[in-house]
Amino acid sequence: MYAIFVVGGKQYRAEKGDEIVCEKLDAEVGAKVTFDQVLLVGDKVGTPFVAGAKVTGEVVKQGLGKKIVVFKYKAKKNERKKQGHRQAFTVVRIANISVKKEAKAEEAAE
Repeated sequence: MYAIFVVGGKQYRAEKGDEIVCEKLDAEVGAKVTFDQVLLVGDKVGTPFVAGAKVTGEVVKQGLGKKIVVFKYKAKKNERKKQGHRQAFTVVRIANISVKKEAKAEEAAE
């Protein structure tokens, strides 16, 4: 079973045991994290989120991405500006995908 969930404004598709590289989270290495903005779990589609669905994981690594060079240049003005940037990221290993059963809603429908 897989899930699509939102972390830091981006959507990720993951199964149990997968490692995802997402935007930096405020958590130490080894800490447990829970994502409750789940858009889809298996065959259940949310409007916009699936009620009672959670994706839990463990922080594996915190780090910085490859350096990119930002170079701004204006011709004939001797104007040059060189900057570098390294985007922070977090690697999370997905431990569990769970959906809460909605027995009360099913009983009320009958």
